[in-house]
Amino acid sequence: MKHRPISLQSRFQIVILSGLALVLLMMAGLWLREQRSQQEALAIAQENTHALLAEQMRIRGEAQVRQLADALSNPLYYFDLDAVGTLARSILRTPDVDYVLVYDRQGRILHDGSGDIAAFGQPMDDPLAAEVVAASGPQARFYGQLLDVSHPITVGDERLGGVRIGYSMAAVARAEEAALASLRDQFNAVSQRSMTWLLLMFVALIALALVGAVVVHRLLVRPIRTLGMLARRIEAGDFTGPVLESRRSDELGDLIRTFGRMRDSVARHDRDIRRVAYTDALTGLANRLAFREALEQRLHETQGTSSQLALLFIDLDDFKRVNDTLGHEAGDDVLLQMASRIEQEVDALGLGNAVVARFGGDEFVILLQAPEVEGASVRDHASRLAEALVARLAQPLLLHGRQVLLGASVGVAVFPDDATSASLLMKNGDIAMYQAKVAGKNCYHFYSRAMDQAVERRVKMEQELRNAWQRGELSLVYQPIYRTADRILAGAEALLRWEHPEYGSVAPSVFVDVAEQSGIIESIGPQVLRSACLEAATWPAPDGESGQAPFVSVNVSARQLRSGELVRQVAEALDESGLAPERLHLELTETSVISDEANATELLGKLRQLGVRVWLDDFGTGYSSLSHLRRVQVDGLKIDRSFITDLLRDPDDLALTSAIIAMAHSLGVVVVAEGVEREGQYQLLRERGCDLVQGYWLGHPLEPQAFVALMR
Repeated sequence: MKHRPISLQSRFQIVILSGLALVLLMMAGLWLREQRSQQEALAIAQENTHALLAEQMRIRGEAQVRQLADALSNPLYYFDLDAVGTLARSILRTPDVDYVLVYDRQGRILHDGSGDIAAFGQPMDDPLAAEVVAASGPQARFYGQLLDVSHPITVGDERLGGVRIGYSMAAVARAEEAALASLRDQFNAVSQRSMTWLLLMFVALIALALVGAVVVHRLLVRPIRTLGMLARRIEAGDFTGPVLESRRSDELGDLIRTFGRMRDSVARHDRDIRRVAYTDALTGLANRLAFREALEQRLHETQGTSSQLALLFIDLDDFKRVNDTLGHEAGDDVLLQMASRIEQEVDALGLGNAVVARFGGDEFVILLQAPEVEGASVRDHASRLAEALVARLAQPLLLHGRQVLLGASVGVAVFPDDATSASLLMKNGDIAMYQAKVAGKNCYHFYSRAMDQAVERRVKMEQELRNAWQRGELSLVYQPIYRTADRILAGAEALLRWEHPEYGSVAPSVFVDVAEQSGIIESIGPQVLRSACLEAATWPAPDGESGQAPFVSVNVSARQLRSGELVRQVAEALDESGLAPERLHLELTETSVISDEANATELLGKLRQLGVRVWLDDFGTGYSSLSHLRRVQVDGLKIDRSFITDLLRDPDDLALTSAIIAMAHSLGVVVVAEGVEREGQYQLLRERGCDLVQGYWLGHPLEPQAFVALMR
């Protein structure tokens, strides 16, 4: 049987079929290649999207917890749970925040942002707790569907505890899923369109199929690979890749444009996060993190050179008074005005390369690298700038239609003379600022090594003073106050004394200042008031007198006056002791009353309703004026001892004292002169009609038993 020869047509058909089969195989290969490319691009996009969103959440969390840790350092140092709670609750209300935990150095919970703090004092028992407590720096850990970010809270080198914030990753997961769903839809659309093209090309000739394959490669595979390459660069933080542009209106064009918009959005969010992380939100100045990096960079640049740097640490004086009396909005206005003044002074001195930052609260820092000027060192420039800042920041501020005087204390530390590292330079600048505070505020001090010992002594004194009353080391003595006309004992001023078991008697001028600045006076003050009332309630009337027993006067600090608890404390002390209200005289410093006249007027009115007497202490050293006395309406005033000291030899002091007495009497106010140490001073005061006198010439401060003996 003969085989039929294959016809040309058959051969052609065979060739065509073979070509079509070959084209089909090639298309199938291209299709598989496309599917793998899409899966690769989707996997890369998923991985990069997750990494970017998680990294954004981590950066935002670390910046937020670091700022919260800085803000909590002072409240936690003074164990001010109200302030800690306020800060914790403000963070807890932030979107995506699941929990906020403030803990002490042993890991016990101090506050969780709730109202009743049900977990107070309980140890943290979650799997990350031990690692968080032991960590010496910031920590960020992903734990299930949460991001746990922690940061220690320190004051100087002392660790007080830490703070943890838990961020829910649910929003990140939703955003990631939404982005991936959109990409999958785009890929599916592209796949369907590609299949249509492949089917059309399969019906066409082999040449058209080959051309179609090239077109597919150029229009599909290469753009997807480019997108993958750009996605990997974005993952590495590089947003400088080429911008893809497409005029195509199909899905691939939409994908390219969508990817471009996504890259721009991620880049914009990255810039925003960096701006938030490195900029103070209120003033627009650099924040602590940005300043620390700038300081490290400057120190690195100056290594091995003769260049010097100066760090100026600025703290506003009495800023808390503005927040307490005028509100936090006024406090923010003060910070904005002060920040502007600081920048203006830096620019006015031609220090354009200086870095100005706000550390938080009312603290500002300036890193100064003085320009190379013949004969001018960095200390000279720092001194000029510090002097200009003290003068400028002491100028009145206009807040809500009224003038407010604050001022600033400035500490200066120089590298490498005072420190060899960034941490030590900032620490020594802080110490120098603290010494400026101790020196009377509204001044500047350069750091010296002797300051370290002074700060250590002050910190030790503060620690020992905290429980001195409970240990029985603090006690009261009473300085007699006499009627000037007949030298009859009228009352006594209660004075606080500290008998330290190691140092002996500590001068009141030393420990009272420490108590005021540290806030310990707020716990000691009520104890002094209560003890003085209890002892005065036992005092008898002087022998031969049928009048009332002597009164007791108690000094009240400015902190007690601002706390809002003074009226309640006075009422409780009177109720517990049974002391007649008119026998209790409260001495308030003139500056503490006049600095917040509206609040003080209301408070003094409530005290006078209780029946107690209110005196202005140290009158003449502050804002003394007739208008102030008319508005405040006190019962008495004490002429400061600085006027009495030179009464016999300085006609001006005598004239001023006489004018104060006459002015007070015209308003019905009792006048007390303190610091009477000579008979001649007493005689002049009696001639001028001064009502009451006290001083060493009349009597030294006495123990309670000795004072009772004096009355009898």
